[in-house]
Amino acid sequence: MMTVLVRIMAGLIFVLSGGAACAAEAAGTASGLPVPRFVSLKSDKVNVRAGPTKDHDVAWVYNRSALPVEVTAEFENWRRIRDWEGAEGWVYHSLLSGKRTALVAPSKNKDELLPVRYQPDAASAVTAQLQHGVLASVKRCQNGWCRLVGEGFDGWIEEGRLWGVYPGEKVE
Repeated sequence: MMTVLVRIMAGLIFVLSGGAACAAEAAGTASGLPVPRFVSLKSDKVNVRAGPTKDHDVAWVYNRSALPVEVTAEFENWRRIRDWEGAEGWVYHSLLSGKRTALVAPSKNKDELLPVRYQPDAASAVTAQLQHGVLASVKRCQNGWCRLVGEGFDGWIEEGRLWGVYPGEKVE
């Protein structure tokens, strides 16, 4: 009888400590979508929690809709996300969108402007220049280039200069 109680208590501790999230990861994803993957924040106020339930404390709040985040795990209707700075936490799935966005990634020279090209070619005409942190919609990615559309610009940027797309990823 005592052994059964110990096993039940161990199981409860496992579930309450987030072990269920680890078990769900090992068994596949709750959504059936690949993990990891990039998505964006649907709302301009998104609570990020310490664990995958509403009982967990809010660790911080995002105040910028369309921000790209990477889904790194799933547990039921919760998604563990990572932002461009590496911060991770849990978000309810309905606060995320499949719409692809990207941020201009920082470079060694923080004052450097990133050229937006008319065509996906380094020799193509520059149509705009963007600072680190500019947010844009990703329309297409192919052959190492991504077409971005944002406030006052539309053009192609080298994919390696963006946070929100994987190297070699094809986005259509």
